[in-house]
Amino acid sequence: MFKEEKCSSLNGFAALLLIAAMAAAGVYLIVLETTVTIAAGIVVSSLAAILLTGLTIVQPNQAHVVTFFGRYLGVIRESGFYMIIPFSSRKRISLRVRNFNSVKLKVNDVDGNPIEIAAVIVFSVIDSAKALFEVDEYEKFVEIQSETALRHVASKYPYDSVEAGVFSLRGNTEEIAAELSDELQNRLAIAGVKVIESRLTHLAYSTEIASAMLQRQQAAAIIAAREKIVDGAVTMVQLAIERLQADGIVELDDERKAAMINNLLVAVVSDRSAQPVINTGTIY
Repeated sequence: MFKEEKCSSLNGFAALLLIAAMAAAGVYLIVLETTVTIAAGIVVSSLAAILLTGLTIVQPNQAHVVTFFGRYLGVIRESGFYMIIPFSSRKRISLRVRNFNSVKLKVNDVDGNPIEIAAVIVFSVIDSAKALFEVDEYEKFVEIQSETALRHVASKYPYDSVEAGVFSLRGNTEEIAAELSDELQNRLAIAGVKVIESRLTHLAYSTEIASAMLQRQQAAAIIAAREKIVDGAVTMVQLAIERLQADGIVELDDERKAAMINNLLVAVVSDRSAQPVINTGTIY
């Protein structure tokens, strides 16, 4: 596998002065108009022209990958003016941080429900040699692998869950984003790309089942809430009866306990305000 290595280079300004001096010397020798000096002048001028092909300028947050007739020589990452081997080829790779916005993908979650999901991926190139030589068009590679990883992560979890401790796409966005980033990093390491951040930008049920799933989601939420209300009501009734018996406020036989339990449960569990009823008789 290729990896990024520093390319040998010289200061471009010093090399430019040398080339200018060689060009001036070549012109001077040619002007002398003797056979030897003309030949020497042509050779010196030709060398100056050849050296000119080795001058290169590297912009900030750019890298130049240098090859010489198919041989990888290294990378220049620091911005500036440089002199490298003449006739070498330089490929520019941007090291800037970039965003990739995926399209809305239709995926089945772990329960088989069709959902729409999209994400934004923030990445940068950290190894320009891998980005250029290990994959074909690394930007396209990032795009395809991002969508593949997003599909894989989305299919592992339900869209939503009311059960405690169960991960869901809607309820655990931070954890889902972290897992998506980890999976993407593993997939994109071969291309010399670092995943800085990934976030879900769109998450919804597919339009054909959106209304039905909303009703199902509301029903599940109501059932879960009712279960908690019933558990709390039973605990409150139990504590009330134990407290009355412990303090000796009233003697309760089984029938009176049943009546009290019934009244307390109705008052606590009902979703409407309890209406007081004055008992003027006896339960016997």
